[in-house]
Amino acid sequence: NALGASSVDAVKKMPSYHAIILAKNDLGRINLYRLVSQSHLTYFNKHPRIPKSLVMKYREGLILGSACEAGELYRALLDGQSDAQIARLVKFYDYLEIQPDGNNKFMLTTEKPPYDRIHTAEDIKDINRFIVKLGEDLGIPVCATGDVHFMNKTDAQFRSVIQASMGFPDADTQPPLYLKTTNQMLDELSYLGEEKAFEVVVTNTNNVADMVDPDL
Repeated sequence: NALGASSVDAVKKMPSYHAIILAKNDLGRINLYRLVSQSHLTYFNKHPRIPKSLVMKYREGLILGSACEAGELYRALLDGQSDAQIARLVKFYDYLEIQPDGNNKFMLTTEKPPYDRIHTAEDIKDINRFIVKLGEDLGIPVCATGDVHFMNKTDAQFRSVIQASMGFPDADTQPPLYLKTTNQMLDELSYLGEEKAFEVVVTNTNNVADMVDPDL
């Protein structure tokens, strides 16, 4: 175990992935603060990062979600990893995440790996369908989220300006990351079927929200 333990420098050089961490009670809030502090003070390298081992150490009171296309699960699917490896990754999370197709349509015009595996809008839908099936098979709830970065469609121009200043070459092509209504989200995920769309958009998201202490 000692020989296999990752050093701080090793963690700083490892590939990093997005994840969602929610605090569901006071202990979770304290543990989340610990993780945020360590991510900035100990493991920071270009952006805040934390090793999974630290998340496990302070996991009590936290809810973990698999996040967006930059998350570990989505990248594993894009990389074509084995079913066994994907199942192992999935079990780390309390819920899995899928998003409207428009959030990931940038993949259709991106030729660099791992996005070069995506050729049509149906390919994006298929990944969402696969994540939903994973959730069913492994008993992990799947939640539809908007990955909201701004409130209204027109607010995309502000994010465009910010990203342009940071050197993003595609800053003028903004995905629809505005806050959508429940009905809009149901429409976006309608290809899953009416019952499943309602489950991922309404039922499961409310179940996750109900896990959080309202007095927190």
